[in-house]
Amino acid sequence: MNNTASTNKIPTIAILLFGVLLNPLFGQMAGPLPEDLLSRQEVEAQIRFLADDVLKGRYTGSSGSAVAAAYIAQTLQSLGFAKPEALPDMFQPVPIQAVQPPELSDLLVQSDAYTHLEDYLILSGASIDTAAEAVFAGYGWVDEATNDYDSLNVEGKVVFVLPGTPQGQDPNTVFSAMAVKRELAAKRGAVALFELYRLSFPWAFFKQYFGKESMRLADESRDSSSTMTYGWIRDISSTEAWAEMQAGEKTQVTLKSSGFRKRPVESYNVVGILPGTDSTMRDEYILLTAHYDHVGVGAQGGQYTAEDSIFNGARDNAMGVVALLAAAKSLAFQPPKRSVIILAVTGEELGLLGSSHYADHPIVPLEKTIYNLNMDGAGYNSTNHFAVFGYGRTGIESHLEAASAKIELEIIADPSPRQNLYDRSDNVSFAKKGVPAVTLSPGLTEFDDEIGMYYHRPSDEAATIDMAYLLKYCQIASHTARLIADDPQRPFWLPGDVYEKEGKKLYGKE
Repeated sequence: MNNTASTNKIPTIAILLFGVLLNPLFGQMAGPLPEDLLSRQEVEAQIRFLADDVLKGRYTGSSGSAVAAAYIAQTLQSLGFAKPEALPDMFQPVPIQAVQPPELSDLLVQSDAYTHLEDYLILSGASIDTAAEAVFAGYGWVDEATNDYDSLNVEGKVVFVLPGTPQGQDPNTVFSAMAVKRELAAKRGAVALFELYRLSFPWAFFKQYFGKESMRLADESRDSSSTMTYGWIRDISSTEAWAEMQAGEKTQVTLKSSGFRKRPVESYNVVGILPGTDSTMRDEYILLTAHYDHVGVGAQGGQYTAEDSIFNGARDNAMGVVALLAAAKSLAFQPPKRSVIILAVTGEELGLLGSSHYADHPIVPLEKTIYNLNMDGAGYNSTNHFAVFGYGRTGIESHLEAASAKIELEIIADPSPRQNLYDRSDNVSFAKKGVPAVTLSPGLTEFDDEIGMYYHRPSDEAATIDMAYLLKYCQIASHTARLIADDPQRPFWLPGDVYEKEGKKLYGKE
């Protein structure tokens, strides 16, 4: 962002409404801890604004998203948070590109013709018009135990592979391996890579998600593998051409694609800094995060009705943003020993874009960031609980239990383990770098019909939120943040955790 790209770029509606909505934040403070005095009135005012139709679903790069960012920044400024020294204001630009799939594409494998979108889907790549040999490369995977490219020449060829890795073919493994497999094939000179579709959910669902415009970090879209055509094809293992490929016989592929088109998207993380009070501990920072984006309107969001096409995202993640601002308020009125970074991130719904960018380009060095407490969720089906993704991994259980006892909400540890929720929210962007992290979520016991009724649907409106429960969720977040920020003992990954090695490297514990 240049020096003029500040709140003057944000729609003025946020500034106009801000004065009305901020008044409840400044109630009379008394008693031992400010978070005990958060009110239902203030959290209700905030969530009704953030999930209002005027914000049009807070889609990344939209005017509604910009309004939400301005509102968060203005709130932090009014609470006394400072802008980072490295920025001209509280907005960290996130370089995002919108990527539109090819308008035209044809695929012929031997004599078998395939139709774009119906039979195959191209996910990335420049324009291409080639006739090349097809090669089967197993899973297209290389690690210490496997090398599917050993003694296999794929230069100038179209590579076909099975989905996932030799170690796993579950959806999480399949999706997390995609970028790696693309890079492995590109480095070996392949002109295209196709994975066979064998996922458990329908092709129509996959096509709906990946067959539309997507957004990526601009620096990611410049890597060498992005120019290679990469796609998925419905299972062709019963065809004669597939049998010939596996037998090592010459199999001809003709592939044409008009390629992907890219355009820049303007979006920002919002960052505020609160200095700590302890002369030694103030050089350590606790990072509090929540994503403020949602999925937009109409076709941007998914399934909608003629009566309502706005995906307001009250649960996902206006609740998290309100909890983030509640923690910011309580910590500002009674600053803790450690310094605090409030980070509201953009682009979570599009692949953790904002948190990934901050983790790669931190405002405060990550080695000084001792913990990440993230607020996010798909909704709630219990108002007697709150959920913790990552419970039992970073040594803050006593703080969570203390907050639980004080607010009288029970803890649900890592609900719906099959959904792998820990690796699906912004906390994982920091965990991968070694920063201990958990996500606090509203009371999700499992992904049931009550969750599905609102998750990524236009029905997720502020009017459907239990405001008394929202207040408790905010108090849980505020208490937990304070306990971590004041604890002389730094949290760290428990022995054997998958991110322990990165943590030791980050903090010089090796």
